Amino acid sequence: MLANRKLILAHFWFAFALFGVALTLGAWQMFIRSPIGTWLSNPELYYRSLTAHGTVMGYVFPTLVAMGFGYAISESALEQRLVGVRWAWAGFWLIVAGSIMAVIPVALGRASVLYTFYPPLIGNVFYYLGVVLVVVGSWIWVALMSVNLRVWRKAHPGAPVPLAMFANVAGSYLWAWTAVGAALELLLQIIPVAAGLKATIDAGLARVFFSWTLHAIVYFWLMPTYIAYYTIVPRAIGGRVYSDSMARISFILFLVVAMPIGMHHTFADPQVGAGFKFIHSAFTALVALPTLLTVFTICASVEIAARLRGGRGLFGWIRALPWDNPMMLALAFSFVMLGFGGAGGLINMSYQLDASIHNTQWITGHFHLIFGGAIVIMYFAIAYDLWPHLTGRELTDLRLIRTQLWLWFVGMIVTTFPWHWVGILGMPRRMAYFDFGDPAIAPQALSVTFSAIGGFILLTSGIIFLVILARGMRAPQADAGPYRFALAVHQPATVPVALNTHALWVALMIALTITNYGYPILTLALTEGTSVPAVYVGAQ
Repeated sequence: MLANRKLILAHFWFAFALFGVALTLGAWQMFIRSPIGTWLSNPELYYRSLTAHGTVMGYVFPTLVAMGFGYAISESALEQRLVGVRWAWAGFWLIVAGSIMAVIPVALGRASVLYTFYPPLIGNVFYYLGVVLVVVGSWIWVALMSVNLRVWRKAHPGAPVPLAMFANVAGSYLWAWTAVGAALELLLQIIPVAAGLKATIDAGLARVFFSWTLHAIVYFWLMPTYIAYYTIVPRAIGGRVYSDSMARISFILFLVVAMPIGMHHTFADPQVGAGFKFIHSAFTALVALPTLLTVFTICASVEIAARLRGGRGLFGWIRALPWDNPMMLALAFSFVMLGFGGAGGLINMSYQLDASIHNTQWITGHFHLIFGGAIVIMYFAIAYDLWPHLTGRELTDLRLIRTQLWLWFVGMIVTTFPWHWVGILGMPRRMAYFDFGDPAIAPQALSVTFSAIGGFILLTSGIIFLVILARGMRAPQADAGPYRFALAVHQPATVPVALNTHALWVALMIALTITNYGYPILTLALTEGTSVPAVYVGAQ
């Protein structure tokens, strides 16, 4: 039951339209930084582009996808009309308004601060207010997911919450708490300076606040992808979820251990003590647990589908998988990129090894492989799976869909693998220009060229994706039937309270965050003489 198709389509279309613009900017950035590009006379244009690209891809795009997908999950999994539709539209329009408010100063060169805000660099106040509006709009979605679940619980006392909705609400709670760090940084530190109420800022404290958000936001990005792994892929390929309980434990683990890990991004920052850096490094290692649990569970679910199709033998069942099914293809590509990206993350979390690749192109390669690779390719799959149910029209050109997915996978590999290599060689990130005529970096020119080529492959794939969706709006009408999620091999009649509610895990998430961030934040806030003069973007 999808009673509010226009609401969901609005979120997806706005998300993917902004995605197309940001993707184009990303390809341009790689081109002008490469040997095949020409010297950019005004490098500030590069940082405008980089700020717009990062802001859209980091904040607006994944938030809109999570919200649109979340509304679809709420109506389909709970089989009830969405409660609070007017509020949902209000949240959407707040995000639209915030996006426009933020992009105008960026386009005018008044907010080239990258999506990390980069204090003591200070942009135009309307950029930050626009980001705040995006967050507020998304918090309306968080509240609505909680309200809709409560309404369903009253009508179904003691019943197991459908897995898709349980995971969806967990993701919304993770985002609500994740965003608090950046919100505190903006409201308490950056916006007062940007508005002219203060002239100095404590850049170290600001970075700690942002580290609260910086890494946990990745797991918010991942939530729709993992929901698709568990609740869409098995159904799409004719199988079942290996274990409902293991799936719930995975999402609970993400909720608990994803938050207190962000300070591993400040290993090189002197204002944070080594003890807290070690604690965050250890918790970062714990995040591997829900991922490894997911890899096992989904591989088992896929094997079930293959054996139901006649697959035999220890590995012979792999040939029986429906490789012509775009959902199977997307899953395989996503897992490969998640594996490589996750392996790179092990280097980032190590206090010793991180020093060798800190602020190099390795970091760029790592997070693009995780977000742009493993996550975004499943966003495509989610859209393909939902589109017939949202439009009443079938996506018939499966060959073109497979081509688009192949191009995205190849493009991401060609883009990110050379970044990892030149990062090991010491190439810094966030640079608008490299002189490849210099003998010291001339050997890196070929790798950077490959990355630029990969960027244009990605752009081609992105354009094809948008064309497929647009054509799907005009395809012949077809009855796709109700939207369903995968069932478990042993669908539970009852679920333990700990695996059917979120309160305990949210409390633990908040407690761990306060434990791991409270002392550093309090110490920095009470230390005098740590503020520095603000540097205003565009000031003469």
